[in-house]
Amino acid sequence: SVSLFRLKDLEVAELGDSDVHVKMLAAPINPADINMIQGTYAILAPLPAVGGNEGVGEVLEVGRRVAALKPGDWVIPAGGTWRTRGVFPEEMLLKVPSDIPVLCAATLSVNPCTAYRMLADFETLAPGDSVIQNAANSGVGQAVIQIAKASGIKTVNVVRDRPDLPKLVERLMALGADHVITEEMLRKPEMKEIFKNIPKPRLALNCVGGKSTTEMLRHLQPKGTMVTYGGMAKQPVMVPV
Repeated sequence: SVSLFRLKDLEVAELGDSDVHVKMLAAPINPADINMIQGTYAILAPLPAVGGNEGVGEVLEVGRRVAALKPGDWVIPAGGTWRTRGVFPEEMLLKVPSDIPVLCAATLSVNPCTAYRMLADFETLAPGDSVIQNAANSGVGQAVIQIAKASGIKTVNVVRDRPDLPKLVERLMALGADHVITEEMLRKPEMKEIFKNIPKPRLALNCVGGKSTTEMLRHLQPKGTMVTYGGMAKQPVMVPV
């Protein structure tokens, strides 16, 4: 199967009574968007389709039955965001405040929601508890750090080593990270120092797989939970005996 992706000029559809004409302001490119185009994602759009799973747009015009939205409102469409304009049924749009930065609004509906559900759905975490995660500088990882910080939950954040590591550490600490460590550090005795002033994690969040996951598992509390939501290393999750 070959995925064909091209730029196409379309007429904007006629505005129905329950429709909303939206001018897109910004839409990101997430790995999941690429996977959908490749046909390797769990959810596939019926073809032909417009790419993009999230983004923010401004309402230009509304159909006569639309009550909850008005021109000037900011909305997040449920998919098909890689376009300059579109006509969407009202129920496909989520209104968001227009006084938040446009890039925040455009990246609100995928990664932060994933982060929130993973923090809320698997363990009942209380202020003072801790979480460990790999790929902590990803979109989800950064949202985990900020939501955890706001909830009084400590985070141990694992990133890959790189030349500008101090800069990355500084950025994640500024978002509210408690500890930022490299994959290699997970095996070092210094890890004991970290867990002198915060409890061992009850929750681990994994989107890498392979060795990184095995090393994170070692630090979980007994009866802790590890949630896998991605596999960037394309290596299996291995649990030692």
